[in-house]
Amino acid sequence: MQEIELKFLVPESRLKGLMRQTHVKSSQVMQLAAHYYDTDDQKLAKAGIGLRIRKEGDNWVQTIKAGGDGIVARLEHNALLDNEHVQTMLDNNALIPDLTIYQDTPIAAILDDFKIKKLSNQLTPLYVTDVQRTTRLLVDKTSNDSDYGSGNLPENKIEVAYDQGQIIHGNDHTQRDTIQEIEFELISGDVDFLFTTAKTWCKRYKLCLSTVTKAERGGLLIKEQRYSQAVGADLSQMSIHKKMSKPAFVRAAVHNCLLQILPNSSAIVAGSTDHEHILQFQTGIKRLLTAITAFADFSDEINPDWQPILQQTTALLDDYRELTYLANHVEAELQAYDSPATDWTTDIKLLKISPMDAVKANDFQLTLLELIAFTMSDPELEPQGNERTIDKLTQILSEQYERLIDLDSVKEADSIDSLYNQLERLRYVSEFCAPLFGKKSSKKKAKRRLKHLVKAHKALKKYHAHTQYHQRYVLKAGTESNALYGTGWFAAMLEKEDKGIQKRLDKVKESAI
Repeated sequence: MQEIELKFLVPESRLKGLMRQTHVKSSQVMQLAAHYYDTDDQKLAKAGIGLRIRKEGDNWVQTIKAGGDGIVARLEHNALLDNEHVQTMLDNNALIPDLTIYQDTPIAAILDDFKIKKLSNQLTPLYVTDVQRTTRLLVDKTSNDSDYGSGNLPENKIEVAYDQGQIIHGNDHTQRDTIQEIEFELISGDVDFLFTTAKTWCKRYKLCLSTVTKAERGGLLIKEQRYSQAVGADLSQMSIHKKMSKPAFVRAAVHNCLLQILPNSSAIVAGSTDHEHILQFQTGIKRLLTAITAFADFSDEINPDWQPILQQTTALLDDYRELTYLANHVEAELQAYDSPATDWTTDIKLLKISPMDAVKANDFQLTLLELIAFTMSDPELEPQGNERTIDKLTQILSEQYERLIDLDSVKEADSIDSLYNQLERLRYVSEFCAPLFGKKSSKKKAKRRLKHLVKAHKALKKYHAHTQYHQRYVLKAGTESNALYGTGWFAAMLEKEDKGIQKRLDKVKESAI
């Protein structure tokens, strides 16, 4: 079966109030002791699969999970085990999952890439979780109205589960990680009820979305890492076709952007200040902004309020990302050439907002929920449901192309941002659209044009970044003479890069639409 659930991290400041809502008379408390399994080299984790045996009350249950149809949907199969058999295995320190359970079940396909017998022999317990789970059911009272009462539709019902406990290393019990999270799982009814409820709780208790599963956290504990690696754009995960309607296409584009945004935002709200997490998060936001502006008339459900919140969130991270990059990367490079050290520590400390603060902001978290709900809504219910995307794309691409500034303006400081933004939007729109050009000749041209676009965008992105760094060193030199070296360095770099960028842009201009 497929489960649809939303998971949130709980801020310490809101914990007491949230627990008053989860620990009510009707709630149930259960101790969950779970043993997670994988191969030593974590083949299952790399395939996005989680495998565990967990004691739930008086019963032992074997569960396998994998990616499902959607951002918050996961495939799940639960099998009740024989308690006596499990106890015997525990007594002999030989508790291991039985993979033959999945033969002739809908979940069997996720193990197609493995040889079951060989995999079974390679499984080992990597970590355990010791969690106290408090659950309560939330039922939509309006679901007792005529439609629901007549039995035409299932009752809207959500299980709220608050988990508090630890993840413990399987071979070293001194290595532990704390669990404090809340999940909202749709038991039955309309997915809109799930998102409406989650938004209410998110607003009240300042919850933060997290896509990191307990299995992922256990894997990180084994590798002695705090956060998963940053996630970049992966257009191969964007499922589109030539006959796709406009509402379906823009949902696919937004979904693809969220696949990049959510893992990186999850790391940031958990405390990561890693440059790559912030960079990929911002890139995902820029791609998303391109999608909801370029394809704004593809759907009536695109909320115009999303754009300013997304723009503000990524803008709040600019100063931190640039300054920490200068301090941690650029300075090391300059000092390798005998540059005197420039201290950016004070500048970073003076920043009023941290990456965590920006991403945890309630209006941004609520926007993420609305965007996920948008990708899961039915495109066929929209008025444009019968309008094909392909009929509009050539016009959109042509308009984006024509907005590019004249190439001579690269040297004008006040137009670099504008040129960079125009080229970036053109690249992202082209990447979203390219798979829809089905004819061989069209595919060739689209591929060639996209190749030139990507190269030009990367070159201008580097030039744009160096322009920003140069400006920072110029300002810094007003109070710290050591920064003069960096000022000269980036001035020389910009002069050198200018000609190369013009060549890249010439190829973009000459390439066929």
